[in-house]
Amino acid sequence: MRRCVIAGGAEIGDYQRIRSFLRKDDWMVFCDSGLRHAEPLGVRPDLIVGDFDSHDRPETDTETIVLPREKDDTDTVYAVKEAVRRGYGDFLLIGVVGARFDHTFGNISLLLYLDSLGKRAKILDDYSEMEIVSGREAEIDGSYPFFSLLNISGTARGIRITGAKYPLENAEIRSEYQYGISNEVLPGETARVSLREGKLLLVKCIRG
Repeated sequence: MRRCVIAGGAEIGDYQRIRSFLRKDDWMVFCDSGLRHAEPLGVRPDLIVGDFDSHDRPETDTETIVLPREKDDTDTVYAVKEAVRRGYGDFLLIGVVGARFDHTFGNISLLLYLDSLGKRAKILDDYSEMEIVSGREAEIDGSYPFFSLLNISGTARGIRITGAKYPLENAEIRSEYQYGISNEVLPGETARVSLREGKLLLVKCIRG
């Protein structure tokens, strides 16, 4: 099945970088003010979702789900759940990391939600790429010279890092002590991360 790309309303500064990750067959969902990213990205929405409190409701033939303004789920959360309901298993979230920390943290939590369902998911912004490491080994190649491992859910145990300046073997990271910040991929190497128990947020950074 096609990958689902969900665009939120946070700022995107480097459209060229984001465009380089898009595929021609992506199923594109735009959430409310995320619609402003459609033209700079050079793509057309397949689905529009929103309560339209931050963007005018478009006059379009594109399928549109209009949400109430008072609700438990944000527009982005609703869009993710709708794509899951339609059977999508691979997700890329863009325009979801920005000035509003509360929205940013809530959107990062969507990675945990999708991982719990066995779905693949990443968040991409101007500076980094984020994903959850749980049951599968993750790789960081030299295009991301820096990376961090953050615990945003309980305790992670049996952590192994190879190919990096600061390797780990059978380590533990608790959410109250984040010591896995700003590791470096060794020159000419591919860093690898795995763990035995728990979940970690892997943040691959294009610069320090």
